[in-house]
Amino acid sequence: MEKVRKILVHLSRENAAPQCARFVQSITGHFVGSVEDQATVSCSLENNRFILCDRLCDGGVPLKRASFCPIKYLSHSEADSLPPDTLNRGVDVGVAVLLQSANQRLLLTRRASSLRIFPNVWVPPGGHVELDEKLLDAGLRELKEETGLKLSPDEISSQLLGLWESVYPPMLSVGLPKRHHVVTYILLKSCQSHLQLQACLRPDPAEVSACVWVDAGLVNVVVSAVDGEKDSVQIPSDLPQTISVTEVSPHGELIETSLPVSVLCNRAPDHGEDIERVSTGTKFALELWLKTLEPHTEMG
Repeated sequence: MEKVRKILVHLSRENAAPQCARFVQSITGHFVGSVEDQATVSCSLENNRFILCDRLCDGGVPLKRASFCPIKYLSHSEADSLPPDTLNRGVDVGVAVLLQSANQRLLLTRRASSLRIFPNVWVPPGGHVELDEKLLDAGLRELKEETGLKLSPDEISSQLLGLWESVYPPMLSVGLPKRHHVVTYILLKSCQSHLQLQACLRPDPAEVSACVWVDAGLVNVVVSAVDGEKDSVQIPSDLPQTISVTEVSPHGELIETSLPVSVLCNRAPDHGEDIERVSTGTKFALELWLKTLEPHTEMG
């Protein structure tokens, strides 16, 4: 039996044995067909395989792709033209951590400009799941590696929010797919305030160029800037036009500065170079996070 070299997505439907997903296979489409963009699945990490299936336990979790997902629209000839090393990659597994402070702020990080995929894009801390690692352990490890925040499982509560089918480049009009992931979004609730957590931030400049703490009011506006749509985004008059962010110098020094809120409301461009924005998958995760807050807001 071939030795497992990395965690890959495996798919099971109607109790069939899990099969390794192909790079050019739409993971979401496997469960809902070519039209719909969201499925409900259950997921598990077993023997270094990330298994998605339609046999739902505990209600399942949402799995979503962008309406413009390149794999959804990839033609047979385009798929055949991909280099063999890309075609043979399989679908990788990532984990991203939505760290919520005690006062309900979320940490987002801007990916360093030197990174190969999604440079200068705002995302939660995260990365690949390594062999023999649990999802939560992978999330906590990536959080520590990227931000310097060391949290142990016994001082946080965790919740699986949802799964995102991520492809880079994000649109076919920008180029043929080079990377294909399923990203697992995990909500971690800390008992510390964002200021207490901020005091412990030591971001890795090779991974992170800035950090920001966002609240529900700002997140509501960010998720209203739906990628793939053209309507203008209205920033409410009671919301500040700028937000305080922590820039990370190449040497790891932290510099307090401000960023126009409009930058976080940028949409994914359908041509040319990418721009500074919140990633489409992150917007999906932020919407799921807002739903976790709803019972509290109704009581207020």
